[in-house]
Amino acid sequence: MLTVTIKADKICNIIREHIKQYNREVKIVNTGTVLQVGDGIARIHGLDEVMTGELVEFEEGAIGIALNL
Repeated sequence: MLTVTIKADKICNIIREHIKQYNREVKIVNTGTVLQVGDGIARIHGLDEVMTGELVEFEEGAIGIALNL
């Protein structure tokens, strides 16, 4: 029978290395055009890849939720 010993500090070091190498770059893959804004609702054209309930970010940094498609 083969016995394997795993040390916690070795696992921690491996996890830390993976975290250091994590790439947090965000790519904008779909942009649209704001047609109308009123009462906190924006009508946008051109977000073909957005699904209902998905978060969308506006150029100024405001966040919204896609409702009707």
